[in-house]
Amino acid sequence: MFPDKQEHLQFCTKEQAIAHCTKGVGIWPWASNDQGEDPDIVMASCGDVVTAEALAATALLREHLPQLKIRFVNVVDLFKLISPDDHPHGLKDHEFKAIFTDNKPIIFNFHSYPGIIHRMTYRRKGQHNLHVRGYREKGNIDTPLELAIRNGIDRFSLAIDAIDHIPGLGNKGGLAREALMDKQIKAKNYAYHEGLDPEDLEAWTWPQRFSNPDS
Repeated sequence: MFPDKQEHLQFCTKEQAIAHCTKGVGIWPWASNDQGEDPDIVMASCGDVVTAEALAATALLREHLPQLKIRFVNVVDLFKLISPDDHPHGLKDHEFKAIFTDNKPIIFNFHSYPGIIHRMTYRRKGQHNLHVRGYREKGNIDTPLELAIRNGIDRFSLAIDAIDHIPGLGNKGGLAREALMDKQIKAKNYAYHEGLDPEDLEAWTWPQRFSNPDS
């Protein structure tokens, strides 16, 4: 779905990609498990690497906290986030609510500065529920995962953010949070000492057991 000279994980068929890019923003049912129910949290993304990390975070949450209802949203046209009064591509308020909700926490993983998303959505109801993670101008001679961790856009940070922002979870996420922190530390230490990211994280793909058969 990401057309450049680098290899990327492919998340959509050609037909699905055409429909998704035509809409500019949409829910990915195959990565969501909130069908017919209110989501506990919305995981959103815009960008190639950050989308892969957001999907991996979603899979981690579903593995550690299977009771959670998670909606996954992907954005390819940022102007969809703006009010239609300010840009012709903008979603109407009821359209925005149908995708992002207006009363649930949203973890938005973005490939640039987080402030851009906040400025584009400042007029949306429920904007205070939007937690954007993106480029913090942090980095050195890092592996891809180390760089992601430094900027808070890695799968572990995102999953922990989700646990911290789901009000109904209470103390039930404590063990999962601790396990995710341990995994992040282990991956970061491996990258630091070996100069490479752990092979299982580099080769990660979406688990088929979590795919929605109807999507």
